[in-house]
Amino acid sequence: MIIQVNGENKQVADHITVGDLLRSNVLDPAKVVVEVNLQIVKRDAFDSSLLHDNDKVEILRFVGGG
Repeated sequence: MIIQVNGENKQVADHITVGDLLRSNVLDPAKVVVEVNLQIVKRDAFDSSLLHDNDKVEILRFVGGG
């Protein structure tokens, strides 16, 4: 299935969750905000939120600096 992640098309397995997507990209769920089709996904729902063909996912990472 194809989804769009931060504006780029990406081939992913069927039945993938937001949590699976984050783990496959080695992203710490505690340090990101995820939006699917313009809806924020709560952290406690990452592993139960299934992605579907043509979903648009935005992942924002928190970055500290000085």
